[in-house]
Amino acid sequence: MSKETTQPRVCETCGATTTETGHLCRPFKPVAPYVCAYCGAETEDPRHMCYPQIEHLKYQCEHCGRLAAEPSALCHPKRISGA
Repeated sequence: MSKETTQPRVCETCGATTTETGHLCRPFKPVAPYVCAYCGAETEDPRHMCYPQIEHLKYQCEHCGRLAAEPSALCHPKRISGA
């Protein structure tokens, strides 16, 4: 899950703009660690992936291939067949 930041960020890969940490194809590292909503681990990695999160992956970005549980976490989501 994403975490709100105070300033808008622009993805260097696809040009999308967001204020959420980790929402971009090539996400910026957050200023401070955050707690993963799936496993409770504290992390600074905006691309953190854990087993509980992997069980929920249903979408893939058509531009960069990034995986997510929710389509709103990707710039160009496409549902993974069979998911």
